[in-house]
Amino acid sequence: MEKKLVLIDGNSVAYRAFFAMHKQLESFVNLQGLHTNAIYSFKRMLESIMEQEKPSHALVAFDAGKTTFRHGFYQDYKAGRAKTPAEFREQLPYIKELVSDFGIEHYQLVNYEADDIIGTLATQADEAGFKVSIYSGDRDLTQLASQNVTVKVTLKGVSELEEYTPEHIMEKYQLTPSQIIDMKGLAGDKSDNIPGVTKVGEKTAIKLLTEYGSVEGVYEHLDQLKASKMKEHLVEDKEQALLSKKLATIDRNAPIEVTLADTEYSGPHLAALRSLYEELDFRQFLAQMPSDKGDIAKDETISFQVVDHVDDTMFTESMALVIDTLGDNYHVDEIVGVAWGNEQHIYVARQVDLIHEPPFQSWLESSQHKAVYDLKKDIVLLHRHGIALNAASNDDVMIGAYLLNTMNQNDDFASLAQSFGYYGVQSDEEVYGKGKKRAVPEDETLWKHLAAKVKALGQIVPKMHHLLQEKEQESLYQEIELPMAAILAKMEMTGVKVDSQALQTIGQELTGRIQELEERIFAMAGESFNLNSPKQLGVILFEKMGLPVIKKTKTGYSTSMDVLNKLRPVAPIVDDILNYRQLAKLQSTYITGLLKQIHSDGKIHTRYLQTLTQTGRLSSVDPNLQNIPVRLEEGKKIRKAFVPSHPDWLIFSSDYSQIELRVLAAISGDENLQAAFLEGDDIHDSTARRIFHLSADDEVTANMRRQAKAVNFGVVYGISDYGLSENLGISRKEAAEFIDTYLSHYPGVKKYMDEVVREAKEKGYVETLFARRRYLPDINSRNFNLRSFAERTAINSPIQGSAADILKIAMIKMNERLMNSKIQANMLLQVHDEVIFEVAPDDLEALKSLVEETMTTAVELSVPLVTDSNWGKNWYDAK
Repeated sequence: MEKKLVLIDGNSVAYRAFFAMHKQLESFVNLQGLHTNAIYSFKRMLESIMEQEKPSHALVAFDAGKTTFRHGFYQDYKAGRAKTPAEFREQLPYIKELVSDFGIEHYQLVNYEADDIIGTLATQADEAGFKVSIYSGDRDLTQLASQNVTVKVTLKGVSELEEYTPEHIMEKYQLTPSQIIDMKGLAGDKSDNIPGVTKVGEKTAIKLLTEYGSVEGVYEHLDQLKASKMKEHLVEDKEQALLSKKLATIDRNAPIEVTLADTEYSGPHLAALRSLYEELDFRQFLAQMPSDKGDIAKDETISFQVVDHVDDTMFTESMALVIDTLGDNYHVDEIVGVAWGNEQHIYVARQVDLIHEPPFQSWLESSQHKAVYDLKKDIVLLHRHGIALNAASNDDVMIGAYLLNTMNQNDDFASLAQSFGYYGVQSDEEVYGKGKKRAVPEDETLWKHLAAKVKALGQIVPKMHHLLQEKEQESLYQEIELPMAAILAKMEMTGVKVDSQALQTIGQELTGRIQELEERIFAMAGESFNLNSPKQLGVILFEKMGLPVIKKTKTGYSTSMDVLNKLRPVAPIVDDILNYRQLAKLQSTYITGLLKQIHSDGKIHTRYLQTLTQTGRLSSVDPNLQNIPVRLEEGKKIRKAFVPSHPDWLIFSSDYSQIELRVLAAISGDENLQAAFLEGDDIHDSTARRIFHLSADDEVTANMRRQAKAVNFGVVYGISDYGLSENLGISRKEAAEFIDTYLSHYPGVKKYMDEVVREAKEKGYVETLFARRRYLPDINSRNFNLRSFAERTAINSPIQGSAADILKIAMIKMNERLMNSKIQANMLLQVHDEVIFEVAPDDLEALKSLVEETMTTAVELSVPLVTDSNWGKNWYDAK
C-alpha cells in the first residue's frame, strides 16, 4: 500500500474556516454561548481533505504562540497583524479536540511555527518515499514542493485549491520551489511583515532571480546592473534582503518530537466525535454519523412482526405506541399505520381496524404505561375512533425533549431521536415524501419506519427521565405538562361552536368598509390601481403624489408598515391605506379563513401547540384563535360568531389581571411593588405617582397613567430607553429618565434585573418559578445587539414563563374540580391569560365561583392573584 502523508497548516486552515462562515458567526453558537462557525467549517474542510486524499498518515500542525525563533533576529516579524478575534480564539481548543477525535495527530512546538513542523515532517516523509500533500491558506509553504510533495493552497474552502508542484511553480513564476525563498527575500511579504528590498516587487524579483539564481547571486553580480533607483535600493537594503530570505526560510530540521510513525491514521473515534458534536449542538453532523453503542443504523434490519390480528400476549406493561398520519392536522387526517412493542417484541400493522379488537382497545384504555410521541395527538386520533386512550401513566417524549431544551423545535420524530443520541430513525419526509408527493410508501418501508420509532421510544424514555431529574424538571413534566396535554386534547375535541351566518354577516360589513376605503383612496390618488401591489402603491405615493421617500428596496419604493406610519401625519391617504390593509387582512385571514376551518359539526377544532414557544405559553393553529386582533373593533366583532354549542347556554370568560406584574413583584421581592398589590392599588396609578413625583393629593391624568403603564410593562419585557421612547412618542432622554426613576422607586426590580442577567451569563439559561428553562446562547455575545436582546429576554422569560405555568396549573385544577362537580360546563379555549368556557345558565354562578377561586389560589405568591370574569351569549359579549 502506498504511504501517503497529509499535513495541514492548522491555524491557517482554521482561520480560513472562520472567515468562510463569518456572516453566520452569531448563528453558530451552542447552548453555552460558544461560537462554533470555525469548528463547523473546519470539520467540513477536514472531512473533505480526508475523503479526497485517503491518507495512511496525517497530522495537523499548529502555531505554539506569537513568538518564534525568528523574532530573535527580527523583532518586527509578523508585526502589524490585526488582533486575532476572540470569537476565533475561543474555538481553537475545540478544533484541536475535533482533530484528535478524527483520529488525526496534532502537534505544536514552542518557539517554532506550524510551517517548520510541516517542513520537517515533509522532508522526512519525502526521503522515506511517502507521497505528501500539504494544505494551507498561505503560499509560504510552496517552497517545500518536490516530486513527492504537493502544496495545496486553499482559494475557497478546500473545494477550490491551487496545487503547487515544481512544474506549476516553474510555469507560474519561472522559478524552482527553493527560489520562492529568494523571491520573498527580494520582494518581501507584507502579510508576515518581511521587509524585502525597497520598491522591489514580485515581478522585478522574478526577473532578477531568473538571471542570477538567488539573493546571493544578485549581490554577487550587482556591478552588472545598470545605475538605477532599483540598484540603489538593492545596495542600501542588502542586509535587509538577506534577513528577509532568512525569515522566509522554513526550518526543515526543527527539533520536533513527533515522528512519522506517530502520524499513522486509522480512522475517527466515533464515540468521542459524537460526544463533541453533542456538546457543540451539531445536529446535522450527529444525524450523518454511523451508529455506535448499539444504536440502529438506518439501513440495518429491525426485527418486527407484521400482524393482521391481535391477542392478549401482544400487550404488556411499559410498551411504546406509535400512530402515524400523513399530515399535521390529526383532527382530519387518517391513521396510516400503528406499531407497538418493547425490547423483546415490536408489532406493526397497516390495518387501523386492529385498534378496535378487544385486546388492543383494552390495552389502550388501560392504565398500563405507554411511551408515545405527542400524547395529545394520539388521544385525539383514538377518540375519533371511539377509543379513550388512558393518558394518566404515559410518557410523551416530545414534551420531555421540549422541556430539556426549548430551542430545539423537534417537529419531526427523527430530529427528536437524534437529540437523544439515537440515529436509527429516518425523517417522516424521507419516508412519506413532501408536499403534493406525500404518500404512504410500500408496506415494508412503512413497517420498518413504524418499528424504528417504537425501538427509538424505548431507548429515549430512560435518557429523557435521567436528564429531567438532573435538571430538576421531572415535576414540571409530570405535574404540569403531561396533565396539560390531556386537558388540551379534551378542549380540542370539544371544539367551539361558530355561527357561520354571523361570521358571513360580519364579513359583508367588512367588505363594505373595504370598498369605501378603496373609493376614498382612489379619489385622493386621482386614479384606480392595485392597492395590494407595493410597486403600484409606491409609484402613486412617491412619484405622483410626491411624498418624501423614506426607504427604497431592490424593486422600488418601500411601502412597509414602518414607512407608512411615518408618512401618516403627512398625507390623509396613508391613514386610509393602513386601515385598508388591516381590514383586508381581517377579511382574508379571519373571515374567509375561519369559514374554511368550520368542521361538519359546526365547530372549529383548533390545535394547541404545547412545545413551540420558548416561555411555555401555548399557541394555536388551524386556525390560530389567539391572534384575532381585538384592539381593532372590527376584529373584536369577529368574536361575536363564537357561541355556545347549546342554544340557551352562555360563554364565560375569566382572565388573570396583570399577572406578569404580580409575578414580577413576587420574584423580585420589591416592597413597593408588592405593597401596591397587597393594598389593592391601581398599579399604573401607583407607578405614575412615583415616576411623576406626585403627592397624595395630586391627580393622575389619563396620559400619566398611560405612560406609567408603558413603563410597567416595558420593564417586564426589559425595554430599552429607545423602545420606550418609540412606544410613547417621547425623546430617548425622557424615556431613560422614566426608567431610571422607576428603578429608583422599585429597587427590588433593579436588583432582580441585574441578578437574573448575571446568572444567565454564568449558566447560559434562566428559569421560571417551576424550573422551566430558557437557554440564551447570545447572552455572552460580543455583538451588542444580540447580547442586549438576550439580556432583555433573560429579564422577561422567568416572568412570562412563570405566568404561563401558573395558568396551566390553574387549568389543571379547574379541570379536576369540574370533573368532580355536577356543573354543566366545558372548557373551550385558552388565549394568553384567559380561559373561556361554555356553561348552562343555571350553573353560571357555580362555575364563576369555582373558576375564580381556583385561579386565585392556583399557586401561593407573596402578592394576591386576581381575576376578571365576564359572560354573555357569545365570546364578544363575554369581554
